[in-house]
Amino acid sequence: MSGGERVLEARDLRKSYTAHGAVHAAVDGVSFSVERGETLGIVGESGSGKTTLARMLLRLVEPDSGEILFRGESWLGAHGAKLRAMRRKMQMVFQDPVSSLNPRHRVGSIVGEPLAIHEPHLSSAERRARAAEMLADVGIAEDALDRYPHEFSGGQRQRIGIARALILKPEIVVADEPVSALDVSVGAQILELLEKLRQEFSLTLILISHSMPVVAQLATHVAVMRAGKFVESGPAERVLQSPQNEYTQALLAAVPEIPA
Repeated sequence: MSGGERVLEARDLRKSYTAHGAVHAAVDGVSFSVERGETLGIVGESGSGKTTLARMLLRLVEPDSGEILFRGESWLGAHGAKLRAMRRKMQMVFQDPVSSLNPRHRVGSIVGEPLAIHEPHLSSAERRARAAEMLADVGIAEDALDRYPHEFSGGQRQRIGIARALILKPEIVVADEPVSALDVSVGAQILELLEKLRQEFSLTLILISHSMPVVAQLATHVAVMRAGKFVESGPAERVLQSPQNEYTQALLAAVPEIPA
């Protein structure tokens, strides 16, 4: 990936876990870069390490070794105010829209919470107004502000989660299996929403999925992950239409048809 404005770069990321006395390499020497406005689809089967990688990119999990650079600055070396400033630029949409929203909080509080943390000077009325505006952007009516997550469908809850991720106007959004808990038709609507928001907010999107069709719908670049490593990566059209790696070929062969 070259020629554009590089916003994120990972270099030789590694993370191992010990289970039942054996060491398991969840992420094993992964390197890549993403340019502004791109959608990088990271696809692999369950256990391939893609969720661990996603969490490392957000520093929800610290890598054993390697580097992550955000706009050329060390993301892993950031602390204090610098860390907070960088963290607001990178947000995550989680897999399960049920467990990722606090059931005891109203939607207005959930969506506005990042503002309370990162922009404490805002009044509660200002936070509420910003939350209502963001909810409208994801297709949720203002009357949702005073309701609880359980009053909404799975697709609506995922929209609320997306609103929470975008309210700080981040540059990068990492979406970890954002539609795997949803019906196919609802999931397709969420993917369309993510693409609309990517364009509207000039987002760089990292889309994690086990599904080739999901990745094919949005990705400009694709990386195929197996056993903690990227086995193939490149422009989406090349990887999806003429894969070089046998594992990529097998994943594609298991799918009836990849959308063009």
